[in-house]
Amino acid sequence: MKCGELTDFLEKEIPLRAAESWDNPGLQVGRRDACVRRVYLALDATRQVIDHSIAWGADLLITHHPLMMEGIRKVNADDFHGEKILKMAEHHLAHYAMHTNYDVCRMGEICSRRLQLQETEILEVTEERADGVSRGIGTAGFLPRRMTAEECCAQVKRAFGLGQVRIFGDPRKEVFRAALCPGSGKSLLPRVFEKQADVYITGDIGHHDGIDAADQGLCIIDAGHYGLEHVFVEDMESYLRETFPELEVKAERGDWPFAFA
Repeated sequence: MKCGELTDFLEKEIPLRAAESWDNPGLQVGRRDACVRRVYLALDATRQVIDHSIAWGADLLITHHPLMMEGIRKVNADDFHGEKILKMAEHHLAHYAMHTNYDVCRMGEICSRRLQLQETEILEVTEERADGVSRGIGTAGFLPRRMTAEECCAQVKRAFGLGQVRIFGDPRKEVFRAALCPGSGKSLLPRVFEKQADVYITGDIGHHDGIDAADQGLCIIDAGHYGLEHVFVEDMESYLRETFPELEVKAERGDWPFAFA
């Protein structure tokens, strides 16, 4: 299969136009006419992931986060990103990213199902389609039952295989109406308040945003950026194996990108 054939198919399901305007999904490195037999999956194109991809003999690396988010002015081995680009090119490893377009088309629904949210709606609509179907970032809905924020933390940890999460607000508070945004959810806090959520499940919440939200009665469960988004790897592994049985697919089984010491 040609690289372009695979990415064209993916973009019918998860179109690039669904991405946020600031984002940079799509083919990052490589040729559309290159032959793809082995696909490696990861959340980020780190040096370790690139090395693992090459060692396994992958033709294509698919990640959630793009390698390049800002303009790049030179590609050489003295530059951090340039070195990674050169290494992939030298080993004929193409790189493709599915970022906020994936968030809009699949991530929110997958995470909502894991948490068993009911009567769901989009947290922030980003696209109104001609067929009347809206797309957007995040989800709002109801938990399976009323519970304390502490019990909700336990449910999040079970659903996403996490050892710990952070919580802003009273752990004993009863929560029922929930909002969810995998990744970094600070920018959607105004929407969360509009939806009158009791608890917001997200990542990358700073100190001041967290205590201000708690001061207004909102509990925030911060699962970290990795904590929810790692479902991308599992989902795409299943999707590619079912849709393209002729491809060999391998996933990077990562862990938290940092440790507590």
